[in-house]
Amino acid sequence: MPSKKALIRRPSPRLAEGLVTHVARTEVDVDRAVKQWEAYVEALRTHGWETVEVDPADDCPDSVFVEDTVVMYKNVALITRPGAQSRRAETVAVEETVASLGCSVNWIWEPGTLDGGDVLKIGDTIYVGRGGRTNAVGVQQLRAAFEPLGARVVSVPVSKVLHLKSAVTALPDGTVIGHIPLMDTPSLFGRFLHVPERSGSHVVLLGGHKLLMAASAPKTAELFADLGYEPVVVDIGEFEKLEGCVTCLSVRLRDLYA
Repeated sequence: MPSKKALIRRPSPRLAEGLVTHVARTEVDVDRAVKQWEAYVEALRTHGWETVEVDPADDCPDSVFVEDTVVMYKNVALITRPGAQSRRAETVAVEETVASLGCSVNWIWEPGTLDGGDVLKIGDTIYVGRGGRTNAVGVQQLRAAFEPLGARVVSVPVSKVLHLKSAVTALPDGTVIGHIPLMDTPSLFGRFLHVPERSGSHVVLLGGHKLLMAASAPKTAELFADLGYEPVVVDIGEFEKLEGCVTCLSVRLRDLYA
């Protein structure tokens, strides 16, 4: 059976020093953030996901955003080379963890840069945001790693937000969801649904019709419920101050086999 494992990583005590690019810096309550992270993890577990905790990286303020360190396609883990140099030490323990789970490991090499938050997978189509953290060489290297496995890689310009998945994610039926003011080229996506709130652009597919999403998007949650989905709402307000969203805080490994 396909797996339902999710990589997670405990927030660094230096979380408040995390990078901000497209938002003004505001004070982060680290203790509150830890409680929000614990509730997020519990939501994953409650809905059938086995969490695998990567060793903490206390000296890396942004390390809780584990999604940026690895991209999964089938059984291959592509270890990224984050666009922010201060984040590159985050990948070491992630590589050890995915290797211990039996993944085939590949890497992004200098001069390529790639953040996992720039990668949106819908079936065998992989959209890659080309912006501030991911460069053209990184896109080329991702293409070289995954196209031989059957992926179709589509490069998407990103300039208004930190990562592609800061602007768009997708529903279980493949419909791309996003808040149009955050997007450079909505026309690149075939089936597209505009959502009324910035943070409504972000969902984690928990299985079936369940969508993990932020408490800061109540109107979008109502929209999804009206479409027949079941929103599972978590408060991640402290992470949103650092341009984080629900996708950033875990990496779902669906294609590992026992």
